[in-house]
Amino acid sequence: MRFTVDAPTEGDAPVSSAISTHEINEVCPSREKTRVAVTGAGGFIGHHLVRYLKDAGYSVRGVDIKLPEYEKSAADEFVQIDLRDPECCARAVRNMSEVYHLAADMGGIGYITGSHADIARNNSLMNIGMLEAARQAGVARFLFSSSACVYPQGLQKSPDVTPLKEEDAWPAEPEEGYGLEKLYMEKLCQYYREDHGIATRVVRFHNVYGPLGTYDGGREKAPAAMCRKIAEATEGGQIQVWGDGRQTRSFMYIDDCVEGIFRIMRSDYVGPLNLGTDELVTIDELAKLVMEISDKSLSLVHDPSKPQGVRGRNSDNQLLREVLQWEPSTPLRKGMEPTYRWIAQQIARDGDVRAAKRAAAVV
Repeated sequence: MRFTVDAPTEGDAPVSSAISTHEINEVCPSREKTRVAVTGAGGFIGHHLVRYLKDAGYSVRGVDIKLPEYEKSAADEFVQIDLRDPECCARAVRNMSEVYHLAADMGGIGYITGSHADIARNNSLMNIGMLEAARQAGVARFLFSSSACVYPQGLQKSPDVTPLKEEDAWPAEPEEGYGLEKLYMEKLCQYYREDHGIATRVVRFHNVYGPLGTYDGGREKAPAAMCRKIAEATEGGQIQVWGDGRQTRSFMYIDDCVEGIFRIMRSDYVGPLNLGTDELVTIDELAKLVMEISDKSLSLVHDPSKPQGVRGRNSDNQLLREVLQWEPSTPLRKGMEPTYRWIAQQIARDGDVRAAKRAAAVV
């Protein structure tokens, strides 16, 4: 089941397949009966990936400390465990042929800049535990979800940023906490491949957005936060933008993301690969795009005191194209339309629930 980007998402989400069954057979002809584990299956990307792999014919075990928030998982089995515990890691990979390790303690810029210790500790425990458990269980392939936060801060000081190539990660100057532990795990995957023979794959995610993602609570990413703010705003009102609004990013739609993950796992390339788009926009441009989709006219109020991350970040997809003969292709506007509609629908439902609770309290 996949969200389309050219049809409304009212009610149950319509489905589509960006990669055909014939293409899947060519990429992975022996997928029948292949048992795979997806950690982080209760989260945004992991939840979509589980559905993608099920549609591709795999037997899928979902693993997370929490269940998906917005709809039931499509996994054949869902194991709720804490992967900071090595014994839980062993349970997660038992009898699995492949592991997509997406589980991570992470969130939006406010969270990752204010929780260095928790993020570094929790993710290091999960990453090391999962990689060692996979080795001991004889897992054939292990994919690790890294991040563009591994790239040196010094290369991202201008909004007009030069797209980041995979080789730019070294010499290292990653984002504190989250970026540092991701870069360390990339090297650990290399060492386990060289010393123990496990086939590892590393995906460096750039910003990902789409329906069924967190949109409030402090862990949401910029596209979801912008959709929530605009959905909640009244016509002619104003919304707050963190920073000066001129910081730049590129954003990748979730359907492109899960297809890219699958293709990278099936490839023979062992080094890190960027997975993102190179459609660079400012945060103000993102806000104006969502306003156009919402058909609202609002004012932007900037707050430079709030965290805004690096000044500019963009993906260089040259190596991805060379390796996969493919790259993410959904334009930002096309992907933001179903994303905004879904979040606006959730906001409306949240309001209805609060109103019903108030009415019940009065009675």
